[in-house]
Amino acid sequence: MKKPEPVTLSSSAVRLEPLTPHHVAGLEAAARDGELWTLRVTSVPAPGETAAYVAAALKGLADGHMLPFAVLDAATGAVIGSTRYHDIVPAVERLEIGYTWYARQWQRSHVNTTCKLLLLTHAFEMLGAQLVGWRTDNFNFASQRAIERLGARRDGVLRHHALRRDGTVRDTVMYSLAAGEWPEVKAHLEYQLARPREASPC
Repeated sequence: MKKPEPVTLSSSAVRLEPLTPHHVAGLEAAARDGELWTLRVTSVPAPGETAAYVAAALKGLADGHMLPFAVLDAATGAVIGSTRYHDIVPAVERLEIGYTWYARQWQRSHVNTTCKLLLLTHAFEMLGAQLVGWRTDNFNFASQRAIERLGARRDGVLRHHALRRDGTVRDTVMYSLAAGEWPEVKAHLEYQLARPREASPC
């Protein structure tokens, strides 16, 4: 697998740009739509914490285990959320997709399906990943449904695995998609986008 490097991924509707400090104000505005930092099962930065959130993502990039993106509406250029590759392990040709969130007005729209199509296409077809994984809070049922709609397989649950923002310890639900499963999943995502009313929620 090739080492993931900063790259812009785009479609007619969404653009994923390499995350930089330039995106801080846009991310703060996006998070205010729905006050997303109040959700117990997500890691959306609270007001005043976005610069540190971006800095931590960029440290992950420098350390070689993350590739973070800002999600932009292609029509207006407005920042509408964020996502990233993480837990990148080239030696076993594996990476995960996570830290994904969108402003409330873009949830249950084409955005999540489009972003996943862009990220998965790049991971499997350009980087040569053999497996892409996801992880989510055991109480984040919306995230679990969205991952399952992608066609990912539920691998299991890591119990007492990670701290939530409120200090409690969560169980983590793990999912994955193998390279051999990608062609069928790609066809399904393209079908969903051709019928927006059936697009996956975030």
